Amino acid sequence: MPSHSIDSLRIGLFGTGRVASQLGPALAAAGHRVIFVWNRTLPAAVALAARLPGAQALISLTPPLPPADVYLLAVPDAAVAPLLAGITWPAGALVAHLAGALPLSLFAAQPGVRGGVFYPLQTFSPGRAIEWAAVPLCIEATDPAAEAILLRLAGSLSQHVRRLDSAQRLKLHVAAVFANNFTNHLLGIADALLAEAALPPELLAPLVRETVDKALANPPFAVQTGPAARRDVATLAAHQAALAAHPAWRALYDQLTASIQRQL
Repeated sequence: MPSHSIDSLRIGLFGTGRVASQLGPALAAAGHRVIFVWNRTLPAAVALAARLPGAQALISLTPPLPPADVYLLAVPDAAVAPLLAGITWPAGALVAHLAGALPLSLFAAQPGVRGGVFYPLQTFSPGRAIEWAAVPLCIEATDPAAEAILLRLAGSLSQHVRRLDSAQRLKLHVAAVFANNFTNHLLGIADALLAEAALPPELLAPLVRETVDKALANPPFAVQTGPAARRDVATLAAHQAALAAHPAWRALYDQLTASIQRQL
């Protein structure tokens, strides 16, 4: 079994996507050694491995795998279970996925593996650097020794490390979708409406910043504003008319209006 007597950990990294391409360099910068990078597309693995001192692009998953202290599955959620089942893991290997919505019980089908979760609560996009020290890292594991290793790994990257069970993490993931993905979609609609009126998106920037700052400083429901909260029927009707050319957005406007009014 790998030795855990030193601070530096040996990492086997599966995936080269948005998360892996930022996590790999962060792990290397924290003093860990990424032993290998694997991806279904070899050139992508070669490209990421070239950015990581001492890393190799793993050409084949034919056993034995190169030994590592932690194997991280930074792959799409749908690929985790097939990848986990399709590899002959070293006895007692610590394997962790990075998914917010996948339960720890996923590892039950692999009794020879110590399972874990290493979930970074952040959105990852090409060309945008991540400040890992501020990223919440959520940890769960099948046994205390595995948990201790993942906590140590997480603590080397972030100042915000939490133990969360699968049920808590799923609720967190849903909340993150509302806070990030849905909010971004709504901002996209706002941007499109401004473009239709030949108005620059910068007009909304101060409002968006104040909205987010206020929501982070207060219970968001308690600081709700706008025509829905005021039950301003005339303004709501004018907005609905302005959205006549976009029935899907009009339906979304009505649903959100109703949700706000139910919450008051």
